[in-house]
Amino acid sequence: MRVVIQRVSQANVHIEGKLKSSIGQGLLILLGIEDSDGDDDIVWLSNKIVALRVFNDVNGIMNISIKETGGDILLVSQFTLHASTKKGNRPSYIRASKPDIAIPIYEKMIRQLENDLGKTISTGEFGADMKVSLLNDGPVTIIVDTKNKE
Repeated sequence: MRVVIQRVSQANVHIEGKLKSSIGQGLLILLGIEDSDGDDDIVWLSNKIVALRVFNDVNGIMNISIKETGGDILLVSQFTLHASTKKGNRPSYIRASKPDIAIPIYEKMIRQLENDLGKTISTGEFGADMKVSLLNDGPVTIIVDTKNKE
C-alpha cells in the first residue's frame, strides 16, 4: 500500500457536483493498493497513520498525533499512486490492483482506521471521478509505502 498523507485545515470530495464527504482539521489520505497488499499492510499502515505525530503541540513542534487531536480523516482511493513512469511518457498502472482485489482491501482499511482512530472516518467513492479539494496545513505532506518502511 502506498499513501500520501496531507495535514489539512479542511478537505472535501465532490462526485458529479455533489458533496460526498468533508472534514475540518485532520488528515487527507490518498491510498494506492497493489495485489500483494494484505492484512499485515492494513494493520501496520493504519497504526502508523493514527500514531504519526504531525500536529503541533503548544510549543509549535510537530509532536501530536491525529488520535490525540481528535481530528478527522478523509480517505480517498487513488490507483495512480502506483504509476510507473520508467518507460515513455504515458504512465503504466500495471502495479495498481483491479477493483475486485482493491475494493475489499480498501473497505478493510476503512474499518481498521475507524477502529484505530476510535471514530468514523470520511471517504471518497472507490472508482468514482472525484474532485478533491484541500487546504494543506503547513504544508505537511508525507508519503508512506508498506513495502518500503522508511
